[in-house]
Amino acid sequence: MYPYRQLFDFTREIFLRMGCPEEDARLATEVLLEADLRGVDSHGIARLSGYVRLWDAGRINAKPQMRIVHETPSTATVDGDRGLGLVIAPRAMAIAKEKADRVGTGWVSVKNSNHFGIAGYHAMMALEKDMIGLAMTNASPLVAPTFSTDRMLGTNPIAVAVPTNLQPPFVADLATSAAANGKLEILQRKEKKAPIGWIQTADGKRTANPHELKEGGSLLPLGSDRTHGSHKGYALSAVVDIFSAVLSGANYGPWVPPFVSFLPLAENLVGEGIGHFLGAMRVDAFRPANDFKDHMDNWITTFRKAKVKKGEKAVLIPGDPEREMTEKRLKKGIPLLGPVERDLEELGKKFGVQL
Repeated sequence: MYPYRQLFDFTREIFLRMGCPEEDARLATEVLLEADLRGVDSHGIARLSGYVRLWDAGRINAKPQMRIVHETPSTATVDGDRGLGLVIAPRAMAIAKEKADRVGTGWVSVKNSNHFGIAGYHAMMALEKDMIGLAMTNASPLVAPTFSTDRMLGTNPIAVAVPTNLQPPFVADLATSAAANGKLEILQRKEKKAPIGWIQTADGKRTANPHELKEGGSLLPLGSDRTHGSHKGYALSAVVDIFSAVLSGANYGPWVPPFVSFLPLAENLVGEGIGHFLGAMRVDAFRPANDFKDHMDNWITTFRKAKVKKGEKAVLIPGDPEREMTEKRLKKGIPLLGPVERDLEELGKKFGVQL
């Protein structure tokens, strides 16, 4: 177990050694480690070496000059200047919140960015202002559309955060694939098999091999197959791709830059970098904020009282498991798998930073 502060200081120092300004290094570290605190280990510090490799390859600009390239009172399109998505996305969300403050809602599409960590962090930024937050991003093409074996879409997550009064906020944060690629990476490190329905082979057969992507296989959309609703996961992923990239001018579909640095960029790119879409809606633009939050409390308590089927403990509200994990890990520390620990030690040697 590693104390949060220890991992924070180490990660921040790595970003500083990459050339990030102090404020950017702190922000990137906060976003990255929020994933570990919430139990989303696939998107936390285990990804740090991936960002470093992208920086080494010249695909991440440590000192981006983010700028608004188009805007209206309630919308904006942002060029992230190849910066860390961990930095670009929260700053884009800040723009969305400012617009919502003025006119009720704010919507920001982002191009020319990189992987932005967990979508939930950016959506939750709206909560402090009594706003509903929305965050989504496209990602490396690893997911095949329903009926296909071609890798055309990313895991393309969607997150929505909703404020409350007395109850913890509602926070839904989900991939539109059956599982995020990071979960396969964790299974690889643990030398365990993947559940059937997560991935398929290059010729479309279901497999439990977590290394299958390296053999030309693909991830499956949420629902796994048509009978169980994969067409819905495919459609949701497509919506994220369009909102995040076609709308902003980023790369979409099979042209999205891969997170791993050893894979080349696609030929004849259709846009710039990875795309995100952030939104903030002021609750009092629709009804008095306290009335809404009281009813959100009622909604949550009502669902918590739903009859629990045999073998289960309780009905959960989106955000419950992550909130409970955050409390636990702030007290007891963050566990790291052996391969991740060794990876971080190598990073420390590279930059002269003690883990």
